[in-house]
Amino acid sequence: MTTTLVLLAAAAVCGFFYFRPKVLQSGFCRATVTPLASIIGSGFLVAGPILAHAAGHLAWVAMLGLCLLGLLFGSAIRYNIRYVETEIDQPVHGFAVPFERVAEAVLAVAYFISVTYYLNLFAAFALRSVGMEDPYYTRVVASAVICGLGALGLYRGLKGLERVEIFAVGLKLSLIGGLIAVLVVAAGEGVAEGTYAWRMDGPSPSLQEIQILLGLVILVQGFETSRYLGESYDRETRVRSMRLAQWFSTAVYVLFIVLITAHFTEAVESSAGETAIIDILAPLGSIIAPVIIVMALSSQLSAAVADINGAAGLLAEGSGQRIPVAIGNGITALGALAITWSANIYEIIAYASKAFVAYYALQAALATYAAWRRGDKVCVGVYALAVVIAVGIVLFAVPADV
Repeated sequence: MTTTLVLLAAAAVCGFFYFRPKVLQSGFCRATVTPLASIIGSGFLVAGPILAHAAGHLAWVAMLGLCLLGLLFGSAIRYNIRYVETEIDQPVHGFAVPFERVAEAVLAVAYFISVTYYLNLFAAFALRSVGMEDPYYTRVVASAVICGLGALGLYRGLKGLERVEIFAVGLKLSLIGGLIAVLVVAAGEGVAEGTYAWRMDGPSPSLQEIQILLGLVILVQGFETSRYLGESYDRETRVRSMRLAQWFSTAVYVLFIVLITAHFTEAVESSAGETAIIDILAPLGSIIAPVIIVMALSSQLSAAVADINGAAGLLAEGSGQRIPVAIGNGITALGALAITWSANIYEIIAYASKAFVAYYALQAALATYAAWRRGDKVCVGVYALAVVIAVGIVLFAVPADV
């Protein structure tokens, strides 16, 4: 009963602040929602089990490292928003344009796959909540949701999808706030009783563990969506809102991992899948499982909508606005449908992971070039390092299926 009251009270407080008209009507808030929805997507639910397996009690260090990598790549994209977009918009294009088009092509592939993945997971969680586990019906439900979102985006554009996204993100963040409050209370009780401890040791360092950790940048993917929302928001709004989304998600991720580490056990090593988080937190109370399922559904939906928005904006920019954003939403939905029925998303998600990091490498290289032209030596060094790291991840990482 205590767990239920704490969770519901904390979620209600978070929801009250988020759903205030002043917040929902703010253009800056709406611009922040899209990258935030994608960053805190399915990764939030799988981060704990996967990092427990890969890093044990040092999971929070691994999570912080991943978030810092995301901030590094995000900084390069923000630099390009400020200094490269202006060149792309000029009648006489320079080096940046063909380079950007290659990056857009890589990202488009990643987006199509990620939208498919999110909505297939959404369908799987929805069916599992009623006791069904059938790949065929998972595809049927996923296809129905894809068609619904595609139609909404086709006829209502970015604003129509944002309404779905804003509600889903609000629900998800409210429940996350409630879950974190429960974990804080549990930690406080454990400290007071002298039973609080991190029981799971870290695994022995090995090449495989390092490769797994390198491949987990996908957990914090999503901030790049701000780069392609130029039709609705100006450059400074996109730069500021992306930065806020990244720092906010960093705080949420690291705090959550720190709090959940006390609940890691050796049994976690045998289960690092999507639903392992339910088993880890089930001892906290009977309300945890249904809350995590609702959180999973809202996470997949909001993250999918964010990536649909990003893909549509990307197609519009890449085509020189010959493909409107609304049509781009429809094309993205068709691509997701094709992947849903022609491939096993769990087999190809690793390619999406590497595609995102390859895109970050291209964006970092473009930022390095732009900084060199502007004589900004510090940024040249920082973004060149980002290129090296990204290339290393593409070549050597073993991406997680998230």
